[in-house]
Amino acid sequence: MAHTFEELVQKQRAAQAAHATVEDLRQTYGPPAERRMTGAQSGTYETALRAWRDLARDVQTAVSEYAKESGRPRTEVEAEVERAAATEDT
Repeated sequence: MAHTFEELVQKQRAAQAAHATVEDLRQTYGPPAERRMTGAQSGTYETALRAWRDLARDVQTAVSEYAKESGRPRTEVEAEVERAAATEDT
């Protein structure tokens, strides 16, 4: 599947937002290994964690495909996407 650079940036931003949600939940509920969460808290945390991992995996796959299609080094594309995702407007 062909991806545009803007699609990669949007995927990266979505993964970053999901990661921020996981971090917020860790801060609110405490580290999973150190504190017993309620069933609802555990479910919420696990769902957020899975979403982040899925989005991060999707970004990595898309970046790899884009790099291969464009003939550029993957690390170069990844760094460019991360820089663009860190800015408000791309």
